Amino acid sequence: MAAIHIRNVPEKTLRALRERAHRHGRSMQQELLEIIETATTEPTDSPAPEPIQLTTAHTSGKSTWRREDLYDDSGR
Repeated sequence: MAAIHIRNVPEKTLRALRERAHRHGRSMQQELLEIIETATTEPTDSPAPEPIQLTTAHTSGKSTWRREDLYDDSGR
């Protein structure tokens, strides 16, 4: 099985990991492996947002406005 080596871990982080492992009744290695396995099994794709509902309003008159008149962008 492969191994991972992490350097320059701050003492505060090590202390928190030791406490967490102790609370769960595990060694630090078991605790870190659990954290890594949990992180790699989380879904990576977020659900698609709900579709937008559009409503079209119909008017009785005819418009002579052009897109350029409204947006001043030469149709871009």
